[in-house]
Amino acid sequence: MNLEELRKLREEQKQSLSRRNTDNKDIQIIVGMGTCGIAAGAKDTLEAFIQELEEQELSTVRVTQTGCMGLCYVEPTVEIVMPDMPDVIYGKVDPDVARKIIRKHIMNKTMVNDHVFDRPAADIVEEGGNQ
Repeated sequence: MNLEELRKLREEQKQSLSRRNTDNKDIQIIVGMGTCGIAAGAKDTLEAFIQELEEQELSTVRVTQTGCMGLCYVEPTVEIVMPDMPDVIYGKVDPDVARKIIRKHIMNKTMVNDHVFDRPAADIVEEGGNQ
């Protein structure tokens, strides 16, 4: 690698790490990265979230990783935590679904119902509260 390539790589890594910074970020995307998630494609899903957030210029969203969420049969799994929406775990989240979650759930506050695998009870959702 030459010096210019190293600088470019450094800048890309700094941008990627800034997504994990918690300062002034009230929305969380938590990607399950246990061995079951990784085997099911969670790394590609994680990358898709990061790329879509950059394309949409959403700076109040942080992306983190966790171990297995216990829903191995629907990996990759992703939890979304944001104000004014119930916490929800999505399953079978490939890169296309990740982009859909950004556009529908994060940007338009509408759940992607065909991929919801865990959310609060109906009475909690009706009251508008979080878990």
